[in-house]
Amino acid sequence: MKTLALDVGGTKFALAAFDGSEKVLHQVCATDRGQGPRGMMQQIERIISGWRNQHAFKPERCGIGFGGPVDFPSQTVTMSTHVSGWDAYPLIREMEALAGAPAIMDNDANAGALGEYIYGAGRGYEPLFYVTISTGIGGGIVIGGAIYRGANSYAGELGHLNVEPNGPLCLCGSNGCLERMCCGLWLERDYGRPAKDLFTDSSFAGGYVRYLARGLKAAIMILNPARIVIGGGISKAGDSLFIPLREELNRQMTVWSHARRDVAPAQLGDDSVLYGALALADHHL
Repeated sequence: MKTLALDVGGTKFALAAFDGSEKVLHQVCATDRGQGPRGMMQQIERIISGWRNQHAFKPERCGIGFGGPVDFPSQTVTMSTHVSGWDAYPLIREMEALAGAPAIMDNDANAGALGEYIYGAGRGYEPLFYVTISTGIGGGIVIGGAIYRGANSYAGELGHLNVEPNGPLCLCGSNGCLERMCCGLWLERDYGRPAKDLFTDSSFAGGYVRYLARGLKAAIMILNPARIVIGGGISKAGDSLFIPLREELNRQMTVWSHARRDVAPAQLGDDSVLYGALALADHHL
């Protein structure tokens, strides 16, 4: 079955064409925040049209991972905290019109969790907690082979857990959120250098993981997951991130708790959300 997968992020967006579970076409574009959703939809339309004309790719369904809160039962975008114009945007309706096929959507962290659970580093691990650290920070939970969304689609939002009570103001209006202290957007604004350069400094990494470990500790104490998978651009720091993170997490964990502390990088890299979008389509369409 032919599936169109879409990953909508604050820094970039990506499309992939799948034939069964094989990715046959792929394109990544920078997100133009000034043009908002309309500009992105125009680019998506051009890509889909090009694939249809040049590769005879006609999707039978479409899966979407959106970089912001999504009301899953009603299949509506709530908002994007990083790009204006997405509030209540009719993304499903527009994608179905562009693709000529039914579409299903979830937030990108939930999609990434499902992708890693089925195709990546989360295979065989349940409960699974997936954390994406890129422009922002989100979390997704897999229990019983399916995404756990909570009472009204807001489970897993680890990024807005306060990890520094007197910390700086976050875009959400609170202060000292995990996202504010650890996401790529704020790291570059605060330090004037991209995250990939910052992690070459072990003293920076040592300070960074103190905040990240506080967030992961909360997830471990509440969920006791079999594995935590970290994806997104920050995860590409590799051992410069994961070695000090595991050490710091062990230091912070409650002494009497023997909860698992298995933290691993995403196996699918930048494609976690795209494979999760494919899995969403498999499960729901």
